[in-house]
Amino acid sequence: MNPPAQSPAAAAPAPTTRPLRGQLGTYLGLAAVLIGMVVLFSSLSEYFFTAETFITIANEVPALTVMAVGMTFVLIIAGIDLSVGSVLALSAAVTAAAILQWKLAVPAAAALGLATGLLCGAITGAVSVAWRLPSFIVSLGMLEAVRGGAYLVTDSRTQYVGDAIAGLAAPWIGGVSSAFVLAVAIVIVGHLVLTRTVFGRHVVGIGTNEEAMRLAGIDPRPIRIAVFAVTGLLAGLGGLMQSARLEAADPNAGAGIELQVIAAVVIGGTSLMGGRGSVINTFFGVLIIAVLEAGLAQVGASEPAKRIITGAVIVAAVIIDTVRQRRAGAA
Repeated sequence: MNPPAQSPAAAAPAPTTRPLRGQLGTYLGLAAVLIGMVVLFSSLSEYFFTAETFITIANEVPALTVMAVGMTFVLIIAGIDLSVGSVLALSAAVTAAAILQWKLAVPAAAALGLATGLLCGAITGAVSVAWRLPSFIVSLGMLEAVRGGAYLVTDSRTQYVGDAIAGLAAPWIGGVSSAFVLAVAIVIVGHLVLTRTVFGRHVVGIGTNEEAMRLAGIDPRPIRIAVFAVTGLLAGLGGLMQSARLEAADPNAGAGIELQVIAAVVIGGTSLMGGRGSVINTFFGVLIIAVLEAGLAQVGASEPAKRIITGAVIVAAVIIDTVRQRRAGAA
């Protein structure tokens, strides 16, 4: 006798949301780490605990923040995107070329830069889905290809756009740039999409049990492509933010920033194995990375020392995530 057919609702994984108390505990834990770092660096440097330091940090993190939001979704579906730094550079380069060489209006040039990021992300997602290739390999190839594109567009030279898009980095509230306000708004939107929409539930479901999603009649392929496309779009926005702050598009911009992005997401508690993550926690991770770098710079740490310490923090976050996963599996 054949077993009864399983309904789509029964087959679909029910992505579990953490109890409010558990979420609050995580927020408080990350906030405690952040405050502890501020206290530590304030005791080591008399210049750290100043409004100028915190405004500088706020104005330097928008690009990292928006890229980390996209990477949170990518890691939740058990993927990874190593090309975001190169996409940042290419999007900024296309925007600069559109303004300086093609004489497009600034809004049209910015839209073209964002579309470039969206296209790069969509290609990464489509190739990995169509040929069932690990996103690690595909995005690694895109990292090199897109970086080459940035060199071609800029003729391997920094393009100075001046104040054409500087409004995005202009001081707005208490010296904090409009880019930071926009980045915080994107964090809030990302959190709501992940926790309050069907798309967010599908993202978590794919990372938790992709086969169960298929049995529920939900095709994970377009969702995967959409996640990578949005991540590319946010990397493109990060390129605009960085160009606005520096008033230039550098083809070498964003080199290595993908490691900072992944570090911020992992420090925020998003699982490298997929199925679990929080955009709010990712924002805490971004702030922790930013405060760590600013504090180390102010206490006079050398560049090698800063890289060693930052790397140790990343490894510690991965170890904590692995221990957490094992305990959850044993429970």
